Amino acid sequence: MNAILYYIHDPLCSWCYAFKTSLTGLKRTLPPETDLQTLLGGLAADSTTPMPPALQQSIQQTWQRIEQTVPGVKFNFDFWCDNTPIRSTYPACRSLWAARKQGAEFEDKLLACIQDAYYQHAQNPALDATLLACAAQAGLDRTQFERDYRSREIDLQLQQEIKTARSLGVCSYPSLILVQNGRISPVAVDYLDYRTMIDDIEQLLIDR
Repeated sequence: MNAILYYIHDPLCSWCYAFKTSLTGLKRTLPPETDLQTLLGGLAADSTTPMPPALQQSIQQTWQRIEQTVPGVKFNFDFWCDNTPIRSTYPACRSLWAARKQGAEFEDKLLACIQDAYYQHAQNPALDATLLACAAQAGLDRTQFERDYRSREIDLQLQQEIKTARSLGVCSYPSLILVQNGRISPVAVDYLDYRTMIDDIEQLLIDR
């Protein structure tokens, strides 16, 4: 029986965005006996309340720290002047679930569009209008996407996925959890070199 490597993330988590390049290398070189499964962790529940100034400042400081520590990652700080920031990531999570229903490949396409809209073009990813525009850009059928995105079914599926992520002991994103023979093992996330994660996974597989 193959081991499962769970990648738990949130589409609006800036550290997940910073992990993109390293994650690509990890996916490409995973041991063949390891299956990768992605889980949405649900960073912030539905809300229409403007983000408090202190939280806005904290997130901007996180962006600055990422730019200083992860080569090649840049953010468009115009977002904080051009928008009313809202601490709500569940809509973006539901949009990825809706994308899955049109084909597994659409989830990654939509995620890239959402992150680009948010971090590079200073668009508000907590708004339906932004997510619908990203879905069209990703090549999704807009009518089906909007129906699924707003459905009770998608919301229930997301809630179940969040429960699964939390059952693995995850409380921060991105996270990597290797599950093998009933044993749950965290894998340290490396934003700079995917090979350290591969080494860790291979060692865990030997020790099972």
